[in-house]
Order: sequence, then C-alpha cells, then structure tokens
Amino acid sequence: MRKLIIDENPVNPKYFDKMSELLDELIKERKDGALEYKKYLEKIKELASKVTKPNRGKNSDYPTSLDTSAKRALYDNLDNDEVLAIKMDTAIRYNKDDSWIGNMMKERKISKVVKLELGNKADKLDEIMELIKHQDEYR
Repeated sequence: MRKLIIDENPVNPKYFDKMSELLDELIKERKDGALEYKKYLEKIKELASKVTKPNRGKNSDYPTSLDTSAKRALYDNLDNDEVLAIKMDTAIRYNKDDSWIGNMMKERKISKVVKLELGNKADKLDEIMELIKHQDEYR
C-alpha cells in the first residue's frame, strides 16, 4: 500500500499525504498493541479502499460535483474550494491543446488560463501546473 501511495502522490499530493499519515497511524497503533490483529486488518482494508477509490463508498469526503480524479485533485490542492476546482477543470479542458505537456508555447497558454482562474491564489501557480501535468485526464 505504501508503494501505491508513493506512486500516486504526484497525482494528488494533499490526498495521498493524508493517506500516508493514516497508514503511519495504523502501523503505530498496531505496534503499540492498541489494535487487535483482526481490527487492524479491517482498518487496513478500509484505508486501501480509500487509496484506490477515493470518491466511492459511504466515507467519501468529496462533494458529488467532483466526479473525476482531476477535479478531486484540484479541490484538495486549492484549499477545498469546490467552485474554483470546477472552474479550473473547465478552463483547462477548454484551452488545452493536443500534446501540450512539454511544448513551451502550449504550456504557457495553459499557465495563463490557470493563473487567471487562480486570481488571488496566483502564488500556487507552479504547484497547480505540476499537478495538472500529472493528470491523465488533461493529457
């Protein structure tokens, strides 16, 4: 599970950092003897479900409008601003060109759109651009 968390971290750093902390807590509780083995396995199973399917099940922390992993990643990394995440997703999808990643001119176009949407949060531009580049949905 740790490997999956590490591998998926660039896709949604805030979410997978949280999952990593939860895993660390579970391991610590088990080592301290606070959890019986059966209960420990149940909690590991629940955490694994959250890691592999973040928006499914009764424990989903996401609004229903965030129906893609890219929107959820934006939401997590834009201070849980649902409206901004949806606006950003729409702007990216509308403005991205084919093979934009790695093409300086096409990346600059997306960067301008992202900066415009960020408004007063423009200091997060580099962080959000890296996040966007790791989303399969925007490739």
